[in-house]
Amino acid sequence: MMRSSSQPALATGLTGVTVVASSLLLAGCAAAPAAPAGASSDASNFTPCAVSDITGFDDKDFNQLTYEGVQAAADQLGTETFTADSASEDQYAGNIQGLVEQDCDLIVTVGFALANATRDAAERSPDVDFALIDSIVTDSEGAPIEVGNVKPVLFDTAQAAALAGYLAAGVSKTGAVGTYGGMPFPSVTVFMDGFTDGVAHYNEVHSADVKVLGWDKAAQNGLFVGGFDDQIKARTLTSGLLDQGVDVIMPVAGRLFEASAAVADEQGADLAIIGVNGDVYDAVPTYRSYCLTSVLKNLTTAAEEVTLAAAEGDFSSTPYVGTLENDGVGIAPTHDWESRIDPALLDEVEDLRLQIISGDFVVESPSSPKA
Repeated sequence: MMRSSSQPALATGLTGVTVVASSLLLAGCAAAPAAPAGASSDASNFTPCAVSDITGFDDKDFNQLTYEGVQAAADQLGTETFTADSASEDQYAGNIQGLVEQDCDLIVTVGFALANATRDAAERSPDVDFALIDSIVTDSEGAPIEVGNVKPVLFDTAQAAALAGYLAAGVSKTGAVGTYGGMPFPSVTVFMDGFTDGVAHYNEVHSADVKVLGWDKAAQNGLFVGGFDDQIKARTLTSGLLDQGVDVIMPVAGRLFEASAAVADEQGADLAIIGVNGDVYDAVPTYRSYCLTSVLKNLTTAAEEVTLAAAEGDFSSTPYVGTLENDGVGIAPTHDWESRIDPALLDEVEDLRLQIISGDFVVESPSSPKA
């Protein structure tokens, strides 16, 4: 369960941040559960913490999925967590420092935008471990570096997005599919690269000419909102794609898929939407009829595994990379769309998944993470 703003804070004096112990979220404010059988006493004293990006831990998306993994690990360990919601980018550094001062053993920072603040905090606090979700660590010039107490938690979503692209091309009636992103982060463009590869592979297999609008893989540029919370800009981009005949759209922009669905609803467009991160079919029941599938980052599983490993003294700076093979990425069911899809197409998507796992088909993206 996520905390609400009405719940009491355990620490104050942090600019723009409320830090809350997850044990207060338990019914009746009961004490934290006992450590599971076999857990070490050190692990039961381990305190995992998390800092959100500006969309917060109640976003029903990226931040919440990560938090649920940290909380699941804490429940297994019989310990508490502390969290810090960020309301603006200038709070990232202070929020992280606030959790350092709460004696957190592991601080999970959610998203590319927190990368520099995480790096700086890790260098100042070498006795605290950090897990950086969806980003590598770079220096001030943007060159990749390794920091011994920072573990990048990465996802090769290009692999899963290729499956979605293949499916989109097969479902499209107009021969045009589209995508747009929140911001041109590698963790965003990697989806768009994979989606493009999937469409291209469908075209090759079926001698088709389905076009991708909104992303030029060769040039590495396309349509971007400029953030992850601008519903008006997302609506404008969606309208533009619809005007060009697109009938399948993959918004790589958190909850902004809702803006695309709203535009389709208003225009009466027969639009299929592909979500990202979690299964968007579950997120907004109002727009379920538009949800073709979702490209999944199994953030909850990754956050749980990394947290448990750190608690048992098995932390390292070696990146965790989610792939189709280890179920770190995947695609969601087609839900209400399944009856509208040729079963042979779904079989082809499954065959492509197996080809990617075996290495017979390689999805290429300059943004794909390296283990």
